Amino acid sequence: MPPIQKRWHNSTLDLAIAVAALGTEGALDAASLARTVHLGELGLDGRLRPIAGVLPALHAAREAGFERVVVPVANEQEARLVPGLDVHAAASLAHVALLHGAEIDDPGDPEPIRLHDAPQAVEPVLDLSDVIGQDDAVAALVVAAAGGHHLLLSGPPGAGKTMLARRLTGILPDLDEDLALEAASIRSLAGEALTRLDRRPPFVAPHHSASIAALVGGGSRAARPGAIARAHGGLLFLDEAAEAPRAVLDSLRQPLESGAIEIHRSEFTVRFPARFQLVLATNPCPCGAFGVVGEECICPPAAIRRYAARLSGPIRDRLDIDVNLARVSAVDAMAQERGRTSTAEARARVVEARERAARRWSGTPWRLNAHVPGTWLRQGEHRLPAEARAPLDRALQRGSLTLRGYDRVLRLAWSAADLAGADRPALEHVGRALYLKKGIAA
Repeated sequence: MPPIQKRWHNSTLDLAIAVAALGTEGALDAASLARTVHLGELGLDGRLRPIAGVLPALHAAREAGFERVVVPVANEQEARLVPGLDVHAAASLAHVALLHGAEIDDPGDPEPIRLHDAPQAVEPVLDLSDVIGQDDAVAALVVAAAGGHHLLLSGPPGAGKTMLARRLTGILPDLDEDLALEAASIRSLAGEALTRLDRRPPFVAPHHSASIAALVGGGSRAARPGAIARAHGGLLFLDEAAEAPRAVLDSLRQPLESGAIEIHRSEFTVRFPARFQLVLATNPCPCGAFGVVGEECICPPAAIRRYAARLSGPIRDRLDIDVNLARVSAVDAMAQERGRTSTAEARARVVEARERAARRWSGTPWRLNAHVPGTWLRQGEHRLPAEARAPLDRALQRGSLTLRGYDRVLRLAWSAADLAGADRPALEHVGRALYLKKGIAA
């Protein structure tokens, strides 16, 4: 169910309060009022002003059994995204009163207040074949998309980290209706004007200087979702992640585990769904030249260590895939006009792999391998045979993997097997997963 604030601290219920007051005087049809939901801010001139959060509010109204709603003219398109409701768009309080049988003079046609926001932008689909000379990174991207895995891209400036991240959403399948409605509801609460239900996964890329409030969300009187919640169902991309404040990165830890973000204030508590794929991109050092052939790194060793430590151990442990990128050589740049894998080809493989996973996890709350608890993969019918687990067990035994990392490698192995069309992971899939997680050869 889409998120909705349990208490309203703004002007959303202005219209409802006004018609309730008129109804107590007997001027309006009580039966008509009782079966109608009213949403809207009331101006001093009697006109209705647009509000944020119409989509989740009307979804909740429909779930409560209401069939008729009244909203400001500016919110009409968004209100009609909720099926099964008789939507009435009103320009003024007088128009609402007439709807409920008031005996008043015709108010005429006052100029309705409309939104000044631009229509919903359609994000262009960037093709994966634009990426050349990074075949291993493209393959890791496909595995990440197939299982919903979190990803870290490390490499010098110009290696293609941002280019890869922006093409990940293109190979993700469309959202189903429920998830698309949840994602749209969060954008509605954030104040975005919605004109259609977008089935493409959202791509949210806050600047590395964004504050904790910008990521988590907040507000003094009404909660507004931050970047973490707005990425629900899609991708959250943090470029130059090592430049972000440590507290900002650590704020990602709880939603990465629970799939939700909670905002606590003295007057309210609100919980937003936040099930997203995280992609972090970082340079190897402050100057970006450490380990780059032909360039000289000017950073002291201590500065390089501090820079790497900005991505804390707990955050790195929650990332499924760690990809180290190098700049494309002149030979590769001149030899290839296009990459070997197109977005259409990769997306077809991802859709097929996700369908295999969905069939396997049918009857459970999960559909993606990245969401399955480790206990399910380490025990019972999904437990891998000893020969397939051998390199993974050795890595855990010598301390190069934590138990959380062990579980993440198992999830990666299932995704690799789904892409290969295998019924269950074999030694080669576990080895591939170990390499993607830690760069460990099986």
